[in-house]
Amino acid sequence: MSFLGFALVLTAAFCHATWNYFVKRINAGPELVWLFSTLSILIYLPFAIYFGSTVAIFDLNQVAFIVGSTALHLGYFLLLQIGYRKGDLSVVYPTARATGPILSTSFAVIFLEEILSPPMAVGGAVIIIGVMMLTGGTRKTSGSAITSLGFGVSAGFLIGSYTTWDAYAVSSLLIPPLLLDYASSVGRAVFLAPIAFKRRELLCEIWTTHRFGVLIIAVFNPLAYILVLVALTFTPVVYVAPVRELSVLLTVLMGSVLLGEGYLKHRLFWAVVILMGVMVLATS
Repeated sequence: MSFLGFALVLTAAFCHATWNYFVKRINAGPELVWLFSTLSILIYLPFAIYFGSTVAIFDLNQVAFIVGSTALHLGYFLLLQIGYRKGDLSVVYPTARATGPILSTSFAVIFLEEILSPPMAVGGAVIIIGVMMLTGGTRKTSGSAITSLGFGVSAGFLIGSYTTWDAYAVSSLLIPPLLLDYASSVGRAVFLAPIAFKRRELLCEIWTTHRFGVLIIAVFNPLAYILVLVALTFTPVVYVAPVRELSVLLTVLMGSVLLGEGYLKHRLFWAVVILMGVMVLATS
């Protein structure tokens, strides 16, 4: 894996962990998704205009992949919102991030015909196992833990699906990464507009109370994925998907320390295991 690819994915992991922390902290619903998506549209509009002026009109195949990407991301965001309201950040997020690379790597090998070398397989397996073991820190058998795991696995399925889908869109169909993500933001804003209108009083309350957090999400949510998409234009999914799991380290710390979800020692141990896997993968 090249240094540039690693640096892009590492920065993306920081951005991803940060916006997920604020989503959990705000603890809202579809109205929050509409709010930060709309703000993202306004913030990234100059960049969208610039990149849009450099490409020709999209053909039907490219449009179909943009629509499909928008649908997958919308489902992911809505499911994640529910999961965070009903479960722990430090369980839902690691479970989703563990399931996602398993599927995206498998899909990349099967559908994109990428090659999985032994060192890459070992590094990816160590990362995935480490992420999965992080969920054991709760040591619960309660309905809440089962619910958290269920939402995490479901979100992970969507992560694996959109990662592989979008990798093909930017690497084979040559759709500019920023425009692909921008179209997703526009799609979410349009689809969720009726819900946002009905809950406009709640929207005002969220903006008044959590303005800083909403702005962080609006900036970091697109940025995190745009960086990943850029990396995917010259780096195979089998590298990118596992390295993205570095975001789990930050999220576990945020959930355990800042949100008081506990079990810090257990989760830090497995965080070190994840780092070892990343080192193997990055140098393979």
